[in-house]
Amino acid sequence: MRQIILDTETTGLDPALGHRIVEIGCVEIVNRSITGNHLHLYLNPDRDSDPEALAVHGLTTEFLSQHPRFAEVAHHICDFVQGAEVIIHNAAFDLKFLNAELASVGRPSFDTLCGKVIDSLLHARELHPGKRNSLDALCERYGISNAHRTLHGALLDSELLAEVWLAMTRGQDALIMDFGARDSQDSSGMPLQQFDASVLKVVPANPEELAAHEAYLDGLEKAAGEPCVWRASMVEDSVAG
Repeated sequence: MRQIILDTETTGLDPALGHRIVEIGCVEIVNRSITGNHLHLYLNPDRDSDPEALAVHGLTTEFLSQHPRFAEVAHHICDFVQGAEVIIHNAAFDLKFLNAELASVGRPSFDTLCGKVIDSLLHARELHPGKRNSLDALCERYGISNAHRTLHGALLDSELLAEVWLAMTRGQDALIMDFGARDSQDSSGMPLQQFDASVLKVVPANPEELAAHEAYLDGLEKAAGEPCVWRASMVEDSVAG
């Protein structure tokens, strides 16, 4: 599965007021691995940034005047995200700017270019209701260093969000799925043999591994600010037993 983490910086808050995108950063993830393939563009907006926006990204009008306009690089952006699942933090903000820029050069809306758009902010709010879910807060929660983030930057923020997204969606896939069902078939239509789980070798954890596991759970509890679900389930199992 190909995913693109995307972020933008802008001259202000609303494209309806003539504000433009000044930077786009995209980071590629394939099968939950950051590939190192990315797209990073500075854009000439042909206007000044609002003081508040300039304080956030630090991209001056003089610096941006040396870079191409959106119309000149729109095809690079469209090609890079084509067919991918795109993940954006607070997607509504970036999408209104992307759609405005695309419309200005006669191109269709952004969601028609990619397979799907996911808002990582909404996902974080579902996982951590009532907590701060800014990118900085999520970096702190998941132990991702953002010490080098003195200003917002589209590529830097996309790189951080890529790590946050992988941590936030980390889960253990089942090793065995539906092996108990007889006469099942794989995707090619070939019959699957019944699997005997009793032949799996069980390797118990040694004391050092158990200690490392407990330390990891301590870290999870500290980051979440609440008891670890794993430990709670182990207590319930021991009581039930």
